[in-house]
Amino acid sequence: VFLPEDGYVFLDADYSQIELRVLAHLSQDEKLIHAYEENQDIHARTASEVFGIPMDEVTSTQRRDAKAVNFGIIYGLSAFGLSQDLKISRKQAQEYIDRYFAMYPRVKEFLDGEVEKGKTDGYVKTMFNRIRPIPELKSSNFMQRNFGERVAMNSPIQGTAADIMKIAMIAVDRELRKRGLSSRIVLQIHDELLIETANNEVEEVKEILTDKMKHAADLRVSLEVDAKTGDSWFDAK
Repeated sequence: VFLPEDGYVFLDADYSQIELRVLAHLSQDEKLIHAYEENQDIHARTASEVFGIPMDEVTSTQRRDAKAVNFGIIYGLSAFGLSQDLKISRKQAQEYIDRYFAMYPRVKEFLDGEVEKGKTDGYVKTMFNRIRPIPELKSSNFMQRNFGERVAMNSPIQGTAADIMKIAMIAVDRELRKRGLSSRIVLQIHDELLIETANNEVEEVKEILTDKMKHAADLRVSLEVDAKTGDSWFDAK
């Protein structure tokens, strides 16, 4: 759908698992932090622990299921929701969640703590102190309260990731203007930035984009960025 103008290519950069990295930082779970410091495949690591098998025996299907567990935890996914996603029994899904929290105990402490903060204060905050009010936590309706609990768990993580992206966008834009380059940001999609980049500026812009995105926040684990070029948005992916 999107094509650069003549003399330009698209440079696309996205964060690698930014929300899980933010979770590692906010929860201060040493095992999760260590997995990132050792550059482990986090989904394979979770699969190994949850399914009780060595990492080198994890299949692509098991890794995919573990990925659903990793990201499901961030969104406060229930055993019922996970069972629907993975097409397994609710009991089995609950076992997966229990094993996950046994593996990363500080993650559970952090998520439960955010729910309690939300109930006490009426809001939760991102790492940069952006506030998300959660009036649903005081609702008399069970479904509304349940929704509020999921929001309380997720907002500090997803909200911090969004803050980091905004900080990176501003830093990239300022540097492009400061150097008088003709390349410019054209799209931001979740954890991804798309730059319309002049052909003679590709290497310089790639260095700016990677550097500013990586250093947009100081976390316990590094922010990793993958950058690619292409003659269309599709090709740049």
